[in-house]
Amino acid sequence: MRPQRFDLIAFDWDGTLFDSTALITRCIQAAAVDLGLERPSDADASYVIGMGLQEALAHAVPGLAPARYPELGLRYRHHYFAAQHEVTLFKGTLEMLAALKARHHWLTVATGKSRRGLDEALKVVELQGLFDGSRTADETAGKPHPQMLHELMREFGAEPERTLMIGDTSHDLQMALNAGTASVGVSYGAHDHQTFEAFKPLHIAHSVPELHDWLIKNA
Repeated sequence: MRPQRFDLIAFDWDGTLFDSTALITRCIQAAAVDLGLERPSDADASYVIGMGLQEALAHAVPGLAPARYPELGLRYRHHYFAAQHEVTLFKGTLEMLAALKARHHWLTVATGKSRRGLDEALKVVELQGLFDGSRTADETAGKPHPQMLHELMREFGAEPERTLMIGDTSHDLQMALNAGTASVGVSYGAHDHQTFEAFKPLHIAHSVPELHDWLIKNA
């Protein structure tokens, strides 16, 4: 059965499927403090979610010399991997993914996480076999550069007009715009959804069940 409108659906991970926004924010702040730097505000630390790690840390801690970015990244990973068991998928995520899979959409992940970080997250038994492909920020260009989506579309032979990007940040929606694909924003993640209008998303969902319903009716 051919999907109604989109063959390929690309999901952001953190803040879209995985309830990790608060944890990432705390880990960025803790990493900065470990290096004797000023603690970034919640707004500055959460804004960078979705970017590649080095780019994100450089933005959140702008006074840090570039030579120390790897050191800051190591401290961030230390805090994140020590506490990643604290976060879970948003309620309703598995049901939504299973319903889309049953309709034969290609389901993929386009994330600012590292490959190691995403692979660790995907070890969850319930997620086995749900995703057909993925791209991470350390193996291609980070958001909002469109390369992640270009590579996924090329891998599956999907056209831009048959591809949908779903994310919780302006970086996700800008990436979709740059790649010539449609997008849907979610308001329950890292960024204020009031800023999404400029990126022309087809819809803004305020919960996973609402996103699920919209996708079944419109995707």
